[in-house]
Amino acid sequence: MSTLKNALEVIEKEELAIKNLRQFLDADFDQAVHLIHQSKGRVILTGIGKSAIIAQKIVATFNSTGTPALYMHGVDAIHGDLGMIQRNDVVIILSKSGTSSEIKALIPLIKKGGNSLIALTGNADAPLAKQADLVLRSDVEKEACPFDLAPTASSTAQMVMGDALAICLLKMKNFEAKDFAQFHPGGALGKKLYLKVEDLCQKNEVPAVETSASISEVLEVITSKRLGATAVLIEDQIVGIITDGDIRRMLLSHKDITKIMAKDIMSAKPKTIELGAFAIDAYQLMKAENINHILVLSNGKYFGMIHIQDLINEGIV
Repeated sequence: MSTLKNALEVIEKEELAIKNLRQFLDADFDQAVHLIHQSKGRVILTGIGKSAIIAQKIVATFNSTGTPALYMHGVDAIHGDLGMIQRNDVVIILSKSGTSSEIKALIPLIKKGGNSLIALTGNADAPLAKQADLVLRSDVEKEACPFDLAPTASSTAQMVMGDALAICLLKMKNFEAKDFAQFHPGGALGKKLYLKVEDLCQKNEVPAVETSASISEVLEVITSKRLGATAVLIEDQIVGIITDGDIRRMLLSHKDITKIMAKDIMSAKPKTIELGAFAIDAYQLMKAENINHILVLSNGKYFGMIHIQDLINEGIV
């Protein structure tokens, strides 16, 4: 139990560090958000040590939520990388102590370039805080490390403050899900935001039978179209669906199947979805109804079918 107890203590200390950030949401934070929003340049984040790693994470969050940002290592900055800072860029320096020699050397160089400087620091009395245009406080009472040395609670506090900046900017820019999809086109996350039913069903066959179709005809269509089901139509209007399960249940309950037609075993009023709907909406409908197939409509007429496996193959499920 000592391991679990130690883990709980770490979580509690970091939880406290996050809660304490509330007192630092002040006028400087508000001004920082507006400064970045109104800037015609990018946001350059820099730091050294663990702060540098947190700076990279904040950069990634900014970029994915519509705020152009770049990462610049604090040491590399004073050895040539300052050239990446352009005239209208806003610079954020992350440093727990705000007193390291590299940071102190970097501050006047940034100020000389005329760029706005925001300090994200846990020390309001440090040279970084005193020389910055705006200060975002991330003070912590104690690190989660038992020796109060390894950056743990302090790096968490920095990251959360960065997240707060990014999301405030997101809302100020009226950044929406469709914009998020533009920056996340790959992987399951992106697909949930842009992949549509049309993209899935166009890859599939279009199984369909008339209400008067015999069982052998139904089986032939289900087998050849390889979706495990078929729509039942009257002309081009959907009146039902027959799945593999319906066939099995019919075989168990009927000894003579020669006179059975599609209309006798179909499930009436099957679930449908429009061609232009998002694939994630199709999945939510399938999940809610506990079904594996959904029929696709185009302007109210039968267009095709998708199977739960289509969603699994795309990583939606």
